[in-house]
Amino acid sequence: MKAKMLATVMIVLATCSACAADGQRIRQAFRHMDQNGDRALQFEELQAARARLFDRLDANRNGLLDNGEAQAALQQVKEGGRFQKATMEGLDSQIDRIDSNGDGHVARAEFAKFIPDRLLHADSNGDRTLSVSELRALRQR
Repeated sequence: MKAKMLATVMIVLATCSACAADGQRIRQAFRHMDQNGDRALQFEELQAARARLFDRLDANRNGLLDNGEAQAALQQVKEGGRFQKATMEGLDSQIDRIDSNGDGHVARAEFAKFIPDRLLHADSNGDRTLSVSELRALRQR
């Protein structure tokens, strides 16, 4: 398995909802993820959204993302104009964090549980919730 390529794709996908190309898509994505309607995104809501994303990406429904599925997902992101260069700094530590059991595969639970560093840093007050102001600051970066 080409773990580096797969992990790179996972990091790109993990940041796409925060890097949408236009404001309308950002608002739409926000409303979809904000399941309790409090105008903030709790990390649990982000994890639920990531689980739904995993289900869409796992074409063969085996509970693991393989290279083919990851490449197809990356192509969809690029074609949809939702791609913004993800930072490659700290990629190795992110790979290790996504594959939390170290088996070389990205399982649904691992993918859903993972919160990208970009979002962890955006949570400036550490309450595991991204407020509207924290999300706006994230867009400015």
